Amino acid sequence: MVNVTLRPVEPADYPTLLIHQADEVSRHMAAFGTSHALDEAAHTARWERILALPDSVNRTILADGEVVGNIAKFVMFDENEISYWIARQHWGRGIATQALRLFLQEYTERPLGARAVKDNIGSIRVLEKCGFRLVGEERAFSDIRNADVDELILRLDA
Repeated sequence: MVNVTLRPVEPADYPTLLIHQADEVSRHMAAFGTSHALDEAAHTARWERILALPDSVNRTILADGEVVGNIAKFVMFDENEISYWIARQHWGRGIATQALRLFLQEYTERPLGARAVKDNIGSIRVLEKCGFRLVGEERAFSDIRNADVDELILRLDA
């Protein structure tokens, strides 16, 4: 089993997180994200803005000591939301589920929302395994896919 740990995001993580978020297959699966994924300066500035937000909680995900992604709590539409990103080469190893469970032990405020495009079956499964339940669905425009996508809205109440 992979040893998954979380720690605060550090500036030294930015280049690795940029590589993860620039992967076209990952970007397509996520459907939403920054348009500056390939611009190092914009990526660094974005992380600095995110880390300065008083209502966000950001962690780097490590698997056996290697930076493999990040997880965050942020406010969207006046509600607490969670988001995570795992490097594609680490998909299917249970890392996202372990990381989310660890994060939920640390961040205990509820309710907590999450969103995933309907065809991102892996991410939906991770959320469900961690207790999130479907509460809605909406259609939204994805800049990454350049199309409208169906997005599931999930929530963890307890």
